[in-house]
Amino acid sequence: MYYLLVIFAVFSAAGAQMLLKKGACITWTTWIGQYVNPWVISGYVIMGCSLFLNVFCLSQGVLVKEIGGIESLSYLFVPLLSWLVFKEKITCRKMIAIIVVIMGVIVFFI
Repeated sequence: MYYLLVIFAVFSAAGAQMLLKKGACITWTTWIGQYVNPWVISGYVIMGCSLFLNVFCLSQGVLVKEIGGIESLSYLFVPLLSWLVFKEKITCRKMIAIIVVIMGVIVFFI
């Protein structure tokens, strides 16, 4: 159960990165607008919630080394979301790297 929460936290952190990029890609009239806008603020709020969710899971008995392994799934989630949301290309080299990371996570948990 708590492992699913950790995976959700990793996925939500990846979503938060998409919000941060969306906010960064908009041209703002002032420099403060670049850092204080709805996209960036919501990205930071979601990232903070992800952090608290990780701390909660740690307090419920999930080991730090296990969270570290699960968090490497962000190497899968971030490129996938960036491809879906921003139409960024996933090169063959990136695909191989993602597969290697996922295989490493699987080997780690076996």
